[in-house]
Amino acid sequence: MTAATTLGSDLHLAAGTTSTDTCALHVTPSSAGWSFSGLSVVELAPGDAVTWETGPAETLVLSLSGSCEVTCDGETLTVQGRRDVFSGPSDFVYLPREATARIASAGGGRFALPSAVCDARLPFRHQPADRVPVELRGAGAASRQVNNFCTPDAFEADALIACEVLTPAGNWSSYPPHKHDEATATESVLEEIYYFEVADGPAGPGMGYQRVYGHPGKEIDVLAEVRSGDVVLIPFGWHGPSIAVPGYDLYYLNVMAGPGDERAWRICDDPAHGWIRDTWADQAVDPRLPFRDTGDTGDQEGR
Repeated sequence: MTAATTLGSDLHLAAGTTSTDTCALHVTPSSAGWSFSGLSVVELAPGDAVTWETGPAETLVLSLSGSCEVTCDGETLTVQGRRDVFSGPSDFVYLPREATARIASAGGGRFALPSAVCDARLPFRHQPADRVPVELRGAGAASRQVNNFCTPDAFEADALIACEVLTPAGNWSSYPPHKHDEATATESVLEEIYYFEVADGPAGPGMGYQRVYGHPGKEIDVLAEVRSGDVVLIPFGWHGPSIAVPGYDLYYLNVMAGPGDERAWRICDDPAHGWIRDTWADQAVDPRLPFRDTGDTGDQEGR
């Protein structure tokens, strides 16, 4: 994907527009027009299973809701999962490149498969939920929760970087706007996928907003109203804010990978807005955080 022209609406993929016979969402490096990052979402009815070929990409099996068993390389591992994305971090399974896996769910569920084209073939393995670092980032109306389940300091992978961000209703995240499209000592080149889910309100589904804009030589212009199941592709440019409108909590899954020899997540704030970080020292973190499951059938704490 090049920056020769201004990119925009083609980077917002509405729910269902990339579905296949086996996937509710299927974004590959080829379909995205880049080289490394991919994401699929598989929805399984109770008792259903799907066979998955990882090809050249290391891949995770992460619960969005429900549990599953994953069989690969003669071994079966269980993803205990969670009720929904607002119920705290999930455990997950790592699938190596060039592998065939079977994902089966006795009770049914929805599972995200973030992936990255890579070189090394690492072992098939399970990561428990209690080893996922949960970070409360920002303050005030910029408070959000980041589940750093597959960031470089949290989990070993060859190329893939992934995390979840949860933003309480009325707050802004991915803010100040930042980018990672130049290889410098303070910035990595990373293709990024944002996958969104929005909490329902009393009258039905919610919505949020995502902004992406460019800089000289890398022109991009996105202002998207996003709903559950939508994706925004970010090949380059400043991205943020991600806006959780009043009344609707916002979740997004970030999937990143790039050409660098080092698996590093280095970002650069837009200098016009970086000063915002200095204001957080005098503000409290939003008391609705963290999001976690209370163990009953009512609302989650943080909702």
